[in-house]
Formats: sequence, structure tokens, C-alpha cells
Amino acid sequence: MANGEYSAPAGGAASAENFRSWFMDKLLMGMSWPEYTRSLVTPFNVVVALIFLVGLPVIATRMTVGLAAYTHASNDYPWGLFLAWGLFTGEPLAATGFVITTAYYIFGFKEFKPLVRVAVLAGLLGYIFAVMFLMADLGRPWRLYYPMIVSYGTASILFVVAWSVAMYSTVQLLEFSPAVLEWIKSKRIHKWALSLTVGLTIAGILISALHQSALGAMFLMVPGKLHPLWYSQYIPELYLASAVYAGFAMLIVITTIIARFMPARCSRDFLGSLDKHTLSLGKAAALSMYVYFGIKLVALAYDGHWVLLGTGYGMWYQVEVLGFVLAPAALLSFGCKAGSPFTVRVAALWAIMGVVMNRFNIAIIAFNWNLPEHLHHIVPPWQEAITVLTLTTVHIVLFKWILNRMPVTIDDPDYKDVKH
Repeated sequence: MANGEYSAPAGGAASAENFRSWFMDKLLMGMSWPEYTRSLVTPFNVVVALIFLVGLPVIATRMTVGLAAYTHASNDYPWGLFLAWGLFTGEPLAATGFVITTAYYIFGFKEFKPLVRVAVLAGLLGYIFAVMFLMADLGRPWRLYYPMIVSYGTASILFVVAWSVAMYSTVQLLEFSPAVLEWIKSKRIHKWALSLTVGLTIAGILISALHQSALGAMFLMVPGKLHPLWYSQYIPELYLASAVYAGFAMLIVITTIIARFMPARCSRDFLGSLDKHTLSLGKAAALSMYVYFGIKLVALAYDGHWVLLGTGYGMWYQVEVLGFVLAPAALLSFGCKAGSPFTVRVAALWAIMGVVMNRFNIAIIAFNWNLPEHLHHIVPPWQEAITVLTLTTVHIVLFKWILNRMPVTIDDPDYKDVKH
């Protein structure tokens, strides 16, 4: 065994012991069990343990008892906190891989190389956990394959969403596979994985664009339920456009957090170029937000709902569009013009809050807005909230676990000269 690479010696028992030693070295990051256990005692992990202590039994109760004692979702209000956060909000925020691989591999922005893997990892985990949130809402995870090979439902938008999520998750897993292969030192397969990158990127563009717009298209089926200010025939285009700027903004925030809390797992190239990349991503996010704002105006003008802007919901709509789209876009522009990475990071976080606000407005707040029990539905029960917190925490822990072990924001010296 050299440089962490596993090589099987002759003899079954010796081979098994050698593999076990190699595997545990990878899993424990070269530490012994006592050392690794002591390294886990941190304030962050204590908070995580407390969340799991409360949240995991609640999730188990949901799977055994059902939704009745767990959420107040109903036929009138089908989209609870699970889907408003985990699916409708989570997936545009997971567009990081989609936007960066397109910029890097298709449009040739090679300066984004240090960001590609972290963007793909964020996108991959985002889509995986969107499925987990969906399972928390639907139940019966053992029937996950039904939309694929049993009950096709090709006339349903949900069929498109299911297939798109499955295919794009597979594409992103293959896109991220070079990092996994470098971690286990599999050079032969690594070459094949890299050779597929451009083709996978093109497939990812097509699938992700279809999927992000299909999420919006689901609401085309409810013209009488969704408030007129948020309902529009342009809602698929709006969902896709907002996912583009959400991907850029989310990557700004993620890379900032990694550089702040995990600098030891970042290469000099990653840390040294982060401010420059932040400004570049800020310009892309600002431009995308102006495009989104323009589509919003076109949709509003086409539907002719100007008079509704003076109502209570109209005021809330203006808070969303002016306060959480146009305002952060202007701040992004100012930050890029002034060359201030800090300003861009603040604006990116503000823009993300706007995406969250938009998805919650459409899925919950403005959905069946004219029913008498509407205000009661907006506040979720604590069980639903703790489940969302628990699954989000698992997401963060898994992301951190991979960053600590695999060459995501740091270069493996054995593969440093390999072209990506």
C-alpha cells in the first residue's frame, strides 16, 4: 500500500485484513478510533446530536403512524413545509452544479475550476435530499421506483419531475465520481470518468432546465387556487430563471462558509481566488436576477392584474419582487462595481432569501388564499418543523463529511496535473 492506494496481496485472510486497514484509514482520516472519537466532540456536533435526539424519533413516528398526527396538510393544502422547503425551495438552491458546469465546460470559463466540484457536490446532495423530503411527505419509500418502471403516468407533470430528478441525480453522481475515484485512488476508472464529463454536462443542462421549469408547471394546474399575482402562464420560465440566479448566489454563500469554517480543507488556489470568483459569480447572479425581474413584469402586464397590487396580497407581492429581487440585484451590481466581495456575499444571501420567499408564497401562503382556514395552515405543526430541521441537518453533516475526506476544495497531488 503506497500513497493511500489499496493493493491486494496474495492470500485471502491477509487480503481481507489489508483491505480493512485501508478502508478504516480512509473512513477515519488516518486517525485511530480513540482519536477520531475525541475529534467528534465539538459544539457543532453537540447541537447536531440534540437535533437528532428529537428529530429522528419524530421521523420514525411519521413512518409508522402516518401523516394525521404529524401535519395539517390536506386535499385543500397539499404542499406542506416538507415540499415548500425540501422540494420547491431546495431544488433551485441545488442548481449550483447546473450553472457552474455549464459555465466551465460549455462556455469555457476555466477560471471557475476550483469551484466546479463543490458546486456539483452541492447540487447532487440538494437533489438527493429533495427526494428524502418527498419521501417524508409521501411515505412508502420502498415504492420509489414505481414512477419509473411500474406506473408511468406519462400525462402527469409529476411523472416529468420524478424522471428528471432521478436522471439528473444520476448525472451529477457521475460528474462527481472523479472526486470519489481520486479518494480511493482508482486511476484507471478515473480516466474514463473524466472522458464523460462534457457529455454529462450537456445532458445535465437539458434535464435540469426541464426539471426546474416542470416544478413551476405543476402550478399551471391550479389557476383557481393560486393567487392571481403569483399564477401566470410564465411560471415555468420564472422557476427556471430564478433557479439560475439561485445557483450562483448559493455557490457564493457555500464557498464563503467553507472558507470560513473549513480552511484546512481548501487549497491555496481555492482560498486565494475566492474573492475574485465571488465577484464573477455576483455579476452572473445580478444579470440573471434582472432577467427574472423582467419576466416578472411581462407576466404581470400580460395578465393585467395591476389593480391587485393595492390589496394586502399585492403589498406582500411587492415586498417579494421589489424587496427580495430588485433590491438584492441592485446591491449585487453595486458590490461588483465597487469590487467588494463582502457586499456581494451579503446580497447573495439576500437573494437566496428571496427565492425561499417566492417558493413559500406559491406553495403555501398564496395557495388557496381565499379559504377561511388559510391563516391557520400557514403555521406548520412542530413535528413538521423538526423533521425539516433534522433532514436539513443530515444534509449539512453529510456535506461536511465528504468535504473532510474527498478532494473537493483541495487538490489531490497524485491527480494535480490531470486535465478536467
